[in-house]
Amino acid sequence: MENILREIINKKKEKIVNYKKNYSTNRLLDDIKNANNFINFKSKIKKRNLEKKISIIAEIKKASPSAGIIIKNFNPLNIAKLYIENGASFLSVLTEEDFFLGKLEHIKNIKSNYKIPILCKDFFIDTYQVALAKSFGADCILIILSAVDKILAKDIYQTAQDLNISTLIEVHSESEAETALSFEDSIIGINNRNLKTLEISLNTSVKLSKILNSHKNPLVCESGINSTENIKFIVENTEIYNFLIGESLLKNEDIGSKLKEFSQIRL
Repeated sequence: MENILREIINKKKEKIVNYKKNYSTNRLLDDIKNANNFINFKSKIKKRNLEKKISIIAEIKKASPSAGIIIKNFNPLNIAKLYIENGASFLSVLTEEDFFLGKLEHIKNIKSNYKIPILCKDFFIDTYQVALAKSFGADCILIILSAVDKILAKDIYQTAQDLNISTLIEVHSESEAETALSFEDSIIGINNRNLKTLEISLNTSVKLSKILNSHKNPLVCESGINSTENIKFIVENTEIYNFLIGESLLKNEDIGSKLKEFSQIRL
C-alpha cells in the first residue's frame, strides 16, 4: 500500500501541473466568489453530534486500489439521489482520477442538483487544490497525514481556513492521532484500515479515540462499517456518532435499504 500511495501522489503531482495550466488561482477564487451553494460541513456535523444523532457520510466512488471496480454502471448523480432519499447526512465524493476513477465534476454535478454537504475525497498535496476543490463545490477537504508531512498538512489546513472550507484530518496510527490534535478547528477521521497490511479493525477507532478525546470537534469513524452492530459497537466504545461508509453500501444489492438501516439506527 505504501508503494501505491507513492504512485498515487506522483500521479497527483502531474494532474496538479495540468490543472494549474487550465485554472489559474485567480480564476478559481473568482469562481468561489460567484458561487452561492456552499454549506458549512463542520457546523452541520457538530450540531448533529451535540444532538447525539448518527451521521452517515455516504461515499460515492467507482473503484479503489484494494477493491478494483466497485460499480460498473457508475452514475454519481443517481447514487447521490439514492443516498439522500435514504438518510445520508453528508456525501463523500472520490475525485482522484487514476486509481479511484473519480472526477471533480462529480461534485459540481451533484451540487447543481442537491443541497447537501460534500467532502472532496482526494489526495491533497498542494495548497492550490483547496481552491480547486471549493471552486467545484466541495464543502470539506481531506488531509491524509500519512500522505503529507506535518508542515505541508498545516499549510493546506491554513489555506482551507482562509478559504472558509472545512477540513477532515485522517489518521491511521497513534502518532498521527497525536499530531492531529494540533489541528484544533478540524474534524478528525480515524481510518480503521492498516495501510501496510490493508487489514481493517474497528479497535483502531477505539484505541485512537482515547488519544483524541480532548479534541473539541467531531470525530469520524472510517472503513469497516458493515452492519448496525458495528455502529453500535463504535458508539458504545468511543462516543463517535459519525461514520464514513462506502463499499458496504455500494456493493449491496439494495443500496437504499442498507443505508436506511444505518441512518435510522436506534441506540
